[in-house]
Amino acid sequence: MVVSMTTPLPTAPLDDPESLAELIGDCRKMAAHWEVPAEKESARVSPASLHGITVPAASSHVVEGMADYAD
Repeated sequence: MVVSMTTPLPTAPLDDPESLAELIGDCRKMAAHWEVPAEKESARVSPASLHGITVPAASSHVVEGMADYAD
């Protein structure tokens, strides 16, 4: 005896639990609770002050595989 274990496909599309308009409304309500940090401008560093890289020993195998750094 062979038993087929399949789930029939729904005959009509399932309704979305919420509409896009409801989602946008919910986002607008939550926006007041989200803090946006003030943007800081990072200090510029001259290329002349860069003298190489430091790589943790556990990650050195990644750098060894890069032709620019392995030599």
